[in-house]
Amino acid sequence: MSRGQHEPERRCTACRQIRSKAELLRIVCPKDGEPELDMTGKLPGRGAYICPSEECVEKALKKGSLARALRRQLPESLAEQLRNAAGGRGNA
Repeated sequence: MSRGQHEPERRCTACRQIRSKAELLRIVCPKDGEPELDMTGKLPGRGAYICPSEECVEKALKKGSLARALRRQLPESLAEQLRNAAGGRGNA
């Protein structure tokens, strides 16, 4: 009997739904740097995940759940990148 490959799952910081890691956007905060969007999912540092939907991005930015998860304030440039990525990837 063959076992299927395990698909890693993560929780969206905005809506709290558990989804496949591949479906979510990852924001990473390096130890001594500013938070940034991690399109590869492999950058080192503290990571947080968010659904690629405009609703989740706006909710996370407004309520501060993304900043709280990363333990850092988010620069406005990152907020714009997230809005663009959510609009470009479609709603979840």
